[in-house]
Amino acid sequence: MPRRKANDRAGPVKTRSREGCSECRASRVRCDTKKPACTRCTERGLTCSTKIVLKWESEFASRGQAFGRAGVWSKSKGAGDQPSTPSTSSLNASPLDEQEWCFFPHVEPWNFINSSTDAFQLPCRVKPTDDDHAIVRAGDSRLIPSSHGIESVMLQLTNPMPPLSIFPHFAGNMQGQLFEYYVQRICPRTIATANSPSPLASIIIPFCSTASETVSKAVLALGACAMAQNDPGYCAIGLRLKSEVIRGLRHNLTAAVSSTYPELLVVMMLLCLYELVDHCDERWIVHLKGAKELIRFRRQQAALPAPGNDEVTSFSERFFAFQDIMGRTACGKQALFGADYWRHNEHKIDPWMGCSPELVSMLSDITELSRTRRQLSSDSDQVALSLKAANLCRGLEELAQDEDGGDEALQDLAELKRLAAILYLHCALQNASPTTDLVVSYVRRILKLVSEVLDAGACIGLSWPVFAAAVELDPLNDELWKDDDGNTVCGRPLVLRALAAMSESNVLSVARTRAVIVKVWQVRDNVLKPPLGDTSDCNDWERYVVPFSEAMSLA
Repeated sequence: MPRRKANDRAGPVKTRSREGCSECRASRVRCDTKKPACTRCTERGLTCSTKIVLKWESEFASRGQAFGRAGVWSKSKGAGDQPSTPSTSSLNASPLDEQEWCFFPHVEPWNFINSSTDAFQLPCRVKPTDDDHAIVRAGDSRLIPSSHGIESVMLQLTNPMPPLSIFPHFAGNMQGQLFEYYVQRICPRTIATANSPSPLASIIIPFCSTASETVSKAVLALGACAMAQNDPGYCAIGLRLKSEVIRGLRHNLTAAVSSTYPELLVVMMLLCLYELVDHCDERWIVHLKGAKELIRFRRQQAALPAPGNDEVTSFSERFFAFQDIMGRTACGKQALFGADYWRHNEHKIDPWMGCSPELVSMLSDITELSRTRRQLSSDSDQVALSLKAANLCRGLEELAQDEDGGDEALQDLAELKRLAAILYLHCALQNASPTTDLVVSYVRRILKLVSEVLDAGACIGLSWPVFAAAVELDPLNDELWKDDDGNTVCGRPLVLRALAAMSESNVLSVARTRAVIVKVWQVRDNVLKPPLGDTSDCNDWERYVVPFSEAMSLA
């Protein structure tokens, strides 16, 4: 029977249905869509199944085919309408160009802090090696200096390097390679300015030429330890040299000759640096305490109340005193070294410390006040402490640190440490917390300047300001500012990228610093309270920072 014309049919025109079963659609016949099986499949004994096949317009466009009948053919078209064909431009257009994609933020691998059961079962445990894998290398070129080759390193040495001919027993062998690495790669990465040589080069290297073999082996051991961070093959060499140095140190200690005192201090300092390079191993505290006892014994024997006068002794003693003060800002331990190494009227920036001795002295005073704060019993003592804290705060705000060479990087570093000291004072003495407006302001100022310093390619000496700002970040308000592209800059990713850049540039390991920062973040996120007993009198710094900051080096 012939099909009716459109004029003779009653009702709307029935177009093809999308609900037909697979068998009817494959045979191009109408399906009555009865359930569970249509009539045709029932009569023929076929399996009636309805499958939905998704087709993507981008796939058809990439093959140069029309997508369905849209714009190509229609049953009911006007008399004046002409069949349309897909345009060549639409067929040749890239599928990505035809789509409007939603904006997805750039997620970087260092945005994630992993927690395990140890975070709850061992809340005070900090293992630096657990976080070594989380230090992302060369992830953001804006925050990681582009070059640390020999050419850029050599610019930091104002004086020519001592030729290996001065040390003939080093030339042409593995020892020569280690010594050259110490001179060219370690020494420049221990000072934050290119206008002054590192004391490890200008003071220690000339001293090696006249000292015993133990000092030379200590230099080589430090070089091997630093090289082992990139090439594990040097690890055994470093350990062997270290054991020989310790054996020689014990022998010299038993000799008790006054002329070997500078040599003993230098060896202890190099061993201390060895442990700091080696993932900031807590054994560096052993050398720090040993140096303290040696200095105390020498002063008792020689009746010398002041630090050593010769250049080698003065630098070595100040090295240990600086390490002691900066480490105690985090852990709050009792001082090992006195305040006679620093004077309140020394405004000139020390290139090796990255700040003025006056600032170091004020940091020592803040730490001592923080230690005695909880031991105060009377109201008059509390008032006296508040007055001292106010005077220190005023002194820090008005502190002017002088730098004669016009080195902007060194001036920025000194300013960072001054801002971090003010932040530390408010948290340790005035009960400020991450939600305090003053703390929020200083954290933002510190991290903003850290970002600018890193963009300029300077990464030396940032441990203390980065640590102070990182542990006082508000976990519920991490957005700091918007960059030039309008993207929001958040605190925690910025801190982790800064630590990654520092790990690339610094010779000293930042593994423990990173581990403690991450631990503090986890505790704040989980609202865990460290097992300190009665914490009612603890301020924010004592509750969240001090319990995890044992054996930290922030110098």
